[in-house]
Amino acid sequence: MTAGWTEDRVGALKKLWLEGQSASQIAKQLGGGVTRNAVIGKVHRLGLSGRAAPSQPARATFRPARPRPAQPTQAPSAPRRIEAVQPRPAAAPSVPAPMPDLPGTATVMTLGAHMCKWPIGDPSSTEFSFCGRRASEGVYCVEHARVAYQPQVKRGATDLARSLRRYI
Repeated sequence: MTAGWTEDRVGALKKLWLEGQSASQIAKQLGGGVTRNAVIGKVHRLGLSGRAAPSQPARATFRPARPRPAQPTQAPSAPRRIEAVQPRPAAAPSVPAPMPDLPGTATVMTLGAHMCKWPIGDPSSTEFSFCGRRASEGVYCVEHARVAYQPQVKRGATDLARSLRRYI
C-alpha cells in the first residue's frame, strides 16, 4: 500500500506534470509504490490539464527520396533481331481436376467452376453429393437446367382476377 499523497508528493507531481513528463516517468521519480494509474488519477482529481510540452515520443522525420542520377539521352538504337525460339513443351498440370461422368460423384471439395451443382440426396447425410457433370449453361448440366429453368406459364385475365380476389 502507498504512503498516500502528501503535500510534498502532490507538489512534486504538479511540478513534474507541468514540465511535460509522462505519468510513468513521474511514478518512477515519486517512488514508494506510486503507479502510473495513481498519477493519472491524481492529475485528473487536481484538474491539471495544461502541460508545458506534450510527452509524445519523437516522431520520425520525413526524409525525401534521394534524387536519381540523370539519365544521359541516347539516340534510339537500331531494332534488335529476334531469334526464333523453340517452343517449350507445356508443363502438365500438377493436379488435374477430375470431370466425373456419373451424376452424383462430386463433393463440395471436388466441385469445380464448370461442374453441375445440382444437389443429390439429403444434405445432412454422408452420401450427399452434387451432379458433377459438365455445366452447359449457368451452373447446371443440360438435364438439370431443363428442370431448374421452366418457362413461365402465361395466365389469362380470369386467372389474374382470381388471384387478386384473395387480396380484395
